[in-house]
Amino acid sequence: MSQNFQPPAPDSFTEAPAPAPARTGNIGLGIAAAVVAALVAAAIYGAIIGSTKHEIGYAAVGVGIIVGFAAGKLGGSNPVLPVVSAALAIGAVVAGQLLGTAIIGADVLNSSVMDLLTNGFDLVQASWKEDLDPMSFLFFAIGAVLAFQTARKTAA
Repeated sequence: MSQNFQPPAPDSFTEAPAPAPARTGNIGLGIAAAVVAALVAAAIYGAIIGSTKHEIGYAAVGVGIIVGFAAGKLGGSNPVLPVVSAALAIGAVVAGQLLGTAIIGADVLNSSVMDLLTNGFDLVQASWKEDLDPMSFLFFAIGAVLAFQTARKTAA
């Protein structure tokens, strides 16, 4: 021990500073990113369906991952984001399927996609409902689960 060392006085206690609050991210930015990602993914999915002339269910996997990644990366670890991502992924898969159905229908009817979506949406919806099967619902669920998990794991 050094000869110049003096122990602190017994009443000179200093409290440690409080820990910084846990950062949960920016929920608004995460939701906005997830919405934009869902719109882009739906458009891409619809274009794929329209160009191949049939539904590719595995593309719902990509939609879920894209939406969840955007929400988790920009929104952080807020516990609301995985749930919002799952709902948006289901919406994006449905929107992509509707867009793909409209693209196919526009080719068959010699019409524009926009005209079919605005003036003939009932035809698009009826055709889409006709094509629904249990596999469609399975891919809705897979897209939602992957969006949820991706948002949760990306933020961590």
